[in-house]
Amino acid sequence: MSTASAGSNVDASITGLRVQLAALTRLLHKEGILTYSGHASVRIPGRDAFLIQSINDSRAGIEPDNFLVCDLDCNVLEGPAGDRPPLEVFIHSEILRARPDSQAVVHTHSELAAMFTMLEGIELALMKSHAHRWASGVPTHPDPSHIKSSKQGKELADSLGDHFGALMRAHGGVLVAETLPALLVDAVHFEENAKAHYQAATVGKINPLSREELEMLAIENNNREQHCFKLWSHYVGMGFEDGILPRDWNEKLWDSVDPNAQP
Repeated sequence: MSTASAGSNVDASITGLRVQLAALTRLLHKEGILTYSGHASVRIPGRDAFLIQSINDSRAGIEPDNFLVCDLDCNVLEGPAGDRPPLEVFIHSEILRARPDSQAVVHTHSELAAMFTMLEGIELALMKSHAHRWASGVPTHPDPSHIKSSKQGKELADSLGDHFGALMRAHGGVLVAETLPALLVDAVHFEENAKAHYQAATVGKINPLSREELEMLAIENNNREQHCFKLWSHYVGMGFEDGILPRDWNEKLWDSVDPNAQP
C-alpha cells in the first residue's frame, strides 16, 4: 500500500459520489451504525478504483473532498497530501474486486452484529420484512482479527461469496449494494433485523421468517429502487433538519437515485 502517487482531488465527474459517500457516512454515524470506526466505500465508474475516507477523518463531519481515491491494490492515487486509508482498506478492495455486481461496501463494528457471532448454537435470524435481502444467507467469517492484508481481504470476500452481507467473528459485519443510497437502506435494515432478533429472544422463543415467507416478501417488496428512494429521502431529510448535512449538498445527493422518483 503506497501513497507515493497521491495528488489533489480534482475529478469533477465523481463529485456526486463524494457527496453521497459523505452523507451516508454522516447519517450512519448519527444512527450509531458507524461510530469512531467503520467505513464505507464506492467504486468509481470506469476505473479499477474506489473512494474511501482516510484513517483519521471523523465519521461525524466527513467532507466530500476528504475522500481518497485508491486502486484495487490499495495504492492512494488521489487525496489530501499525507492522508492514508483505513487499516482495513483491504476489506473494500478485495470485495469490490470479487463482486463486480456491487458498487458500494460498508464495514461496521455493530455490537449487535458481533454478538451473533459469539453465541453457541444461535445464528442471526431473519425477522423483519426487508430481511429478504439476506435470504440467501449471512455467513460468518471466522477470522476475528483486523483485515490488514490482501490475503485476509480475499478470505473475507470468499466468505461473503455471492451473499449481500456477512458477519465477522467478534468484530462486526460487511454489506454490499448497488448504490450508496441502497447501501444506507441495507445498513439500516440489517441493524433493525439484529435488534428484532435480540428483542424477541428476551421475550420468548424466536419464530423467524420461513423460506416461504421470505419468498413471499421478496415478491411483495420487489420495487427496490422505490424503497431505496423512500428511505434515502427520509434520512437525507432528517439530516437537513438536524444540521447533519449541509443543504448545499442537496443537488448532488440524487445522482444515481431513481430519476422518476426524484423530488
